[in-house]
Amino acid sequence: MGRLEGKIAIITGGAQGMGAATARVMVEEGAKVVIADLAEEPGKALAAELGEAASFCRLDVSDESDWQSVLSHVLELHGTVNVLVNNAGIQYFVGVEDIEAEKVMRLFSINVLGSMLGVKTVAPAMKKAGAGVVVNISSLDGFRGTNGMSPYVASKWAVRGLTKAQALELGPVIRVVSVHPGGVNTPMGNPTGDTGEALNAPYGRVPLRRIGEPIEVARVTAFMASDDASYVSGSEIAVDGGWTAGHYHVGLPGGPEA
Repeated sequence: MGRLEGKIAIITGGAQGMGAATARVMVEEGAKVVIADLAEEPGKALAAELGEAASFCRLDVSDESDWQSVLSHVLELHGTVNVLVNNAGIQYFVGVEDIEAEKVMRLFSINVLGSMLGVKTVAPAMKKAGAGVVVNISSLDGFRGTNGMSPYVASKWAVRGLTKAQALELGPVIRVVSVHPGGVNTPMGNPTGDTGEALNAPYGRVPLRRIGEPIEVARVTAFMASDDASYVSGSEIAVDGGWTAGHYHVGLPGGPEA
C-alpha cells in the first residue's frame, strides 16, 4: 500500500514540470489527484495518462472564483480534499532599477496570493475531514538573495513566511510545510534545454555537482504530504543538492579544483 493511499490531492501548476512529476508520484503512492492548471492541453493529457486516479480542472490561482470551481470539482468527484500542493509559480528576470509594477504584481498574484487563496478555499473542507496537509513550493531563493530576479526572490521569501503563519493558524488539524527546490531540470529551471555536461556545468559548486530532476522534488513533496511526516509542520525543507549547506574555498581540502 502506498503512503498516500486514499488521499485526495490538488496540485496547482500540475500540468508540467515539477507539478506533473508530483502528480505521477502521488498517484504511484495511492492518491487521487486533481491537476489544476491554466495549461489545458498538457493537463488533460496527463490526467488521461494517469487514468481514473486523476482529473484536470482549469485554474488561474490568482482568481478566487476559479478556486471555488476547483473545490466544487474535487468535492463532487471525491467528497473531500486531504492535500493541497501550491506549486504554481512564474519567474521574472529583471534588474532592481528596471522593474515594472504590472509584472511584479502579476508575479505576486501567482506566487504568493495564489497560495493564500488556495489555503483559504480548501481549509474548511480539510477541517471538516479532520486533517489536511498543505505543501507550499518555495525555492532555494527563499533562503537567499539572487541578482537579476529580485521580485521572484521576494515572492519566495514571502511563501516561506506565509507557510509559518499558516501552520500557526491551522494547527492542530492542518499541517503546512514549505519545500525549497534548488536548480531543477524543468522548462523553468532549464529554459535552454541543455543536456549532459552543459546541463550540469553551472552546478560545480553544489555538493552533488548536478541539477536536480523533477521527480526528486516530487518524492519529497509526497513524503511531506503523507502520514509519515505527521509531526512536521511550519518547517522548510531544502531539496537543492546541498546548495544551502555553505560555500567552497577553492584549493582547500574537499573543495572543487577551480
